[in-house]
Amino acid sequence: MAETLLFNALREAIDEEMARDPRVCVMGEDVGQYGGSYKVTKDLYAKYGELRVLDTPIAENSFTGMAVGVAMTGLRPIVEGMNMGFLLLAFNQISNNMGMLPYTSGGNFKIPAVVRGPGGVGRQLGAEHSQRLEAYFHAVPGIKIVAVSTPTNAKGLMKAAIRDNNPVLFFEHVLLYNLSEEIPKGDYTCALTQAELVKEGKDVTILTYSRMRHHCLKAIEQLETENISVELVDLISLKPFDMETVSTSIRKTHRVIIVEECMKTGGIGAELMALIIENCFDDLDSRPIRLSSQDIPTPYNGKLENLTIIQPSQIVEVTRQLVNSLI
Repeated sequence: MAETLLFNALREAIDEEMARDPRVCVMGEDVGQYGGSYKVTKDLYAKYGELRVLDTPIAENSFTGMAVGVAMTGLRPIVEGMNMGFLLLAFNQISNNMGMLPYTSGGNFKIPAVVRGPGGVGRQLGAEHSQRLEAYFHAVPGIKIVAVSTPTNAKGLMKAAIRDNNPVLFFEHVLLYNLSEEIPKGDYTCALTQAELVKEGKDVTILTYSRMRHHCLKAIEQLETENISVELVDLISLKPFDMETVSTSIRKTHRVIIVEECMKTGGIGAELMALIIENCFDDLDSRPIRLSSQDIPTPYNGKLENLTIIQPSQIVEVTRQLVNSLI
């Protein structure tokens, strides 16, 4: 095991896959000599050269379209969005091209592309840099969506995404890059479509992903002092959901809370709740609960920003009320 920061875990994964497979390449704004806005591609330009680590103009639709083209010809591109909010400019290329070409070509083309970058609510980054785009892309057929939450799953999921023959949207959280933990040495991957049972419990299931995993863990520390046993599941795969893990947990606890940084209206939690009602209705002893962000553009003001997203204290209070049958 080796202590590693999350951004370094991602860089290690990309470096190892580029060394393993000469078809893997990186493209995006400042990914080359500068090493990426959050240093995920640091030193890769010097090691692999400008043809495999390509600095692009500020034109997300163009270089994402280029990634589709090189994937069609057999390469395995990794597209970095300097901020995931900017990839709205490439929505057409991701949805109409990446997601659909394997189908509209009758299976003649594969699109083994990874689109990755930082998103989520940071610390006073303003509305346009605090986007959570997972729900925007959730309805697009033909793509996989994952959200990393630890250095260990960041490295394992990145390696798996690069090797996958389908397009993968790879969501990282801007406030988790400096998260540090010991990760396994050597070559390992994590399943792209499997949730992680973070902690076992018996009173209530909490389903979450990305940065909210860590908010939930803080809340669980307090809840354990009150003898409330929480089962925590990190979804990791946002498309498709690992409903087997979700259903197994709900059959055990009979209560469920979804905690997300996504907005409530049309968010990831909304789709997940619909599936829970369809598949687990008879296993529930109380209505499922969603804790989601406010449906407003994220304020720049720090105090207002904190009020728009779920905090550990809110998770504690709602969990306490649900277990005690107050809601």
